[in-house]
Amino acid sequence: MYCLKDLKHLIYFENLLQAAQNELVTKAVEEGMYALGYNCYYVPEVLLNLPGCFSSRLRAPRCTSTDLASYYMTTRTCPYARSILERAIEGGYNYLDALLGAESCATMERMEEHFFLINPVKNPRFFVTQIDPPMKGDKTNLDYYKAQLKLKVVDELKNRFGVDVSDAAMRKAIEDHNEISRIITEIGDMRKLPNPPVTGYEFHVIQLVSLTCPKDLILPYLRETLEEIKSREPEPKFPFRARVMVAGSEIDDPDFTKLLEGCGAYVVADRYCFGSIPGREEIIVKPDEDILQAIADHYIQTNQCPRAMGPENVVARKQFLYKIAQEYGAEGVIVENMKFCEYWGYERAQAAQWMRDGFSLPGTLPVCQIEKDYTNAATGQLRTRFQAFVESLEIKRIQSER
Repeated sequence: MYCLKDLKHLIYFENLLQAAQNELVTKAVEEGMYALGYNCYYVPEVLLNLPGCFSSRLRAPRCTSTDLASYYMTTRTCPYARSILERAIEGGYNYLDALLGAESCATMERMEEHFFLINPVKNPRFFVTQIDPPMKGDKTNLDYYKAQLKLKVVDELKNRFGVDVSDAAMRKAIEDHNEISRIITEIGDMRKLPNPPVTGYEFHVIQLVSLTCPKDLILPYLRETLEEIKSREPEPKFPFRARVMVAGSEIDDPDFTKLLEGCGAYVVADRYCFGSIPGREEIIVKPDEDILQAIADHYIQTNQCPRAMGPENVVARKQFLYKIAQEYGAEGVIVENMKFCEYWGYERAQAAQWMRDGFSLPGTLPVCQIEKDYTNAATGQLRTRFQAFVESLEIKRIQSER
């Protein structure tokens, strides 16, 4: 186990993650800012942080039952989507002024539609809008995506709330996004070091608060945390038995990473929906470039979602996964899919075979496949799988060193 000195704001960050409407969200709402909920990378976070607005990536922490949501969506659908709807019915998102959703899968689309149909958010200003993201990144699809962002996001915010959507406002939102991205990336890159000054669990918590809290309010804490980690003394000896990369779907509970690291696996890279790879890349806009087009290009080109079909996308995602694993020094990959998630169900099985056999890749990597619920209820089973995987990686490394 790590014996590093506790980060000054870690407990505060953990407390912020206990509820969607945390202390900073409440403060921003009380100051008159518009709270804009979203649930997918296809909805550009940067467009939800225009003047007078803040983004809130939707989570349902400590959701133990989805009985009410299952009445509307059945029990054979994505537990993340059902948990979000359940929390909405419970009143957990009454602070929201809008849900900006993406029709990224059928279940997510139905969940977003129920926000409109059964009106669980008791806020008279609340509205729902959905974009239809493309599955390919050619010019035709990029133009369509840009048009969707203009019609369903930018115009809605301007017409309903009078939000400033000028080029200057968008450039400022991009500057703020890029600063947070630089901070998160710098902290995340420290995981590449032989003896890192930050744990995977700590990084997971930091990344999550950057997604779920108002940017202007969380930014000072992130700046201070970066400086603290840069001056932090690492352990004299690396205390973990193996280095792993985690890839998968909606992993928004840092206790998942804590469980994994408790089994001896240091999480060096996070390629999942709430992770930083992708998610915390800077958006580059040239002086004379169409800003909305640059945003559209960025979010399509950096996206690694398995819903993007076609042989070229499939091959590119596996090569990206292998590249990141190599770059961060992962000895193995844990590929997760949430129960009933078709996209990640296909991706998990395919990625495991490609990594193990080296298909269209320059090498091979051991893979542990897991299927889990939204909550970490089956911790005993997960712990057993993780311990066995860590032991196999440790044995492989010892044998290679002989």
